[in-house]
Parts: sequence; C-alpha cells; structure tokens
Amino acid sequence: MEYLYGKLKLKPPAREPESPGERLSASSRPVLAWYREHRRALPWREDPSPYRVWISEIMLQQTRVEAVKPYFARFMEALPDIKSLSEVEEERLLKLWEGLGYYNRARNLKKAAQRMVEYYGGCMPGSYEEILSLPGIGSYTAGAIGSIAFGLAKPAVDGNVLRVMARLLADREDIKKAAVKKRYEALIEERMDKSCPGEYNQALIELGALLCLPSGRPACGDCPLSPLCLARREGIAGELPVRAAKKPRRREERTVFVVQWEDRTAVRKRSARGLLASMYEFPNVEGHVSENGIGPALGLEEEDILKTERLPDAVHIFSHVEWHMAGYRVKLVKERPELFTMIKNEEIHEKYPLPNAFGVYTKALM
Repeated sequence: MEYLYGKLKLKPPAREPESPGERLSASSRPVLAWYREHRRALPWREDPSPYRVWISEIMLQQTRVEAVKPYFARFMEALPDIKSLSEVEEERLLKLWEGLGYYNRARNLKKAAQRMVEYYGGCMPGSYEEILSLPGIGSYTAGAIGSIAFGLAKPAVDGNVLRVMARLLADREDIKKAAVKKRYEALIEERMDKSCPGEYNQALIELGALLCLPSGRPACGDCPLSPLCLARREGIAGELPVRAAKKPRRREERTVFVVQWEDRTAVRKRSARGLLASMYEFPNVEGHVSENGIGPALGLEEEDILKTERLPDAVHIFSHVEWHMAGYRVKLVKERPELFTMIKNEEIHEKYPLPNAFGVYTKALM
C-alpha cells in the first residue's frame, strides 16, 4: 500500500527492517524524493563549487541559514576565490566576518587557503583525507565538501543529522558523545546512496532543519520517514535526542565606554589570545562602574570630561560566558592620544572589525 506525501507516492518497505542499517537503507528513497521536491533554493546549492560549498559550510556553523545569506554574498563579492582569500589582510577578513561570531573560523579559512595555494595550486584538494587535513575542517565539513562538490561517498553528520538518526532509530544515547557521532558516520557511510552522496547528505540535513525539529517539535505528520521512524512509533519523538546537560555559563559584569572627541571614537585592539582575539573593542573594564567612577576607570581627571551620558545596558552570550554590560558615552574636552586611539566614526563602521558583543554601543555612533 502506498502512502502520500504531497505529490509523492512512496511505498513502505516490503518488510520491517531488522537492523539500524536496514532501516537507514529503507529511508534513502523517501528522503531523497522529499528533498528533491521541497529543498530550499540556496545560493551555494545553485552553484556548488568547492570554494562556495566550503565557505557556506563554515559560515553555517552556529548561524541560521537566513542570517548567512547576506554575509555569503558579501564575502563572495570581496573574496571570490581561494587566492584572494589567501592574500586578504586579517582586519579586512574579520570585518567581512563581523556579525558571524566565532572569529577563529575566519582565521582558519585564510590559513587553509594559504595551504591550498602552497600545496594544491590554489584549488581545493579532491580527496576526503586531504580536505580533512586543512585548518578548521572537521569530519562534518570534509564530508559536506567532499560529497557535494566532488561526489565522494562520505557522510556529513551535523546536529540536524544526529537528531534525525536518534529519532529514526529511537536511540537514547547522548548525541554529544563523540562515539555516537562516529557510529552514525560509519552507519551512514555504509548505507548511503552512493549514486548521489551530496544530495543524500543534504536531504538528511534539510529534513532536520525543516521537519525533524529540535526541542520536542518534530513535524512527524509531514515527514517522509514517518513509517520507518521508531521514535514516532513508540511515541517518544519529542523526548529525543538525548543530550547531556550543559555546564552553566560564567557571568561577567563589564562597563563599556564610548569615548568621543569631535567626530572620533576610542577603540583598542584585544589580545591575540583568548576570547575575541585580535578584534577591536570600545574601552571597557570589569564590573559595573558608577558615574563617579568613570574618570578613574579611564585614567581621566574630572576636567578632561566634557559630559557623560548613560547608554543602554546589554547582555551578550558566548558559549561559556555571559557579559552583562553597562554603558556610558564619554565626551572629552580634548583629544588624549596618550590614552586612546581615536578613529573617525565612519572608519569604525567601514574598516575596523568590532564584535557583535558591542552592537548596542556601536549603534550609539550613528
């Protein structure tokens, strides 16, 4: 008996799959049929060159698809190939990346591009092992590039695929365990459709992104894998996947100062190590400073300050720490080059990469 999904007529397997491998094999045809009808039109899919696939996959880590689109277009216009990426100045690169966060991803892009120029003639290598050896590329990204751009039969297991697999197999193991991911990678590599590995990987990813949603919200009634999904059959789809509880983030209080003289604002460069390495920032200190404490915090005398203005509070969440920020605008009587590097406001917007953490205070320049 056939069941309907939109315009598709899909036959369930002739017999009940007896093993995870058989269940995954039986899922191939329906998930590919669903993907071919319902996949989103994305710029990197319409022209899946190795370079475009690589850049899009790195951008999509920790960032929503819709948010990535304008960044991707801007990046491709500024740095259209591996050679231009390998030669770009770091500040220019980080400015192009501004807003995507996790800035080491951008630095690793340049390192990988330089290696490709040196060893591969400015081209992406075509073997999985060589792709995997490049800076900033793990098994998921290597599988995505290899399968989509080169047709290599390698899995691309991200959070979406982990969720689909856990529900399809009613697997209660913690998906954050490396051993679980490796087990799924091995199973998918063995059972994936070798005739179209790029489409197959994207189909599983798309299913997780559009239907097999996180936080107990799977759209099981619309899913092409419903007849095969053990979690749906057992009524536990909303309980899966299992993830170990995260450690609570550390909370830090900071005070941010938008220090200005005429049409210039003070910025400084962060350390080359640690959080937001080598990015620019507004002067800031630990703790919440009262208005009376502004001068001492900045090394200024009372007569140096023309006026102060309270700016909005802001919170920015990193993976392991939260910044809870108070802010002030500080107008100077005269420029103090021995204390501050003062930059024209338009240059800050156009040239200097400031992290999103300071977004509320960057808006104060407008």
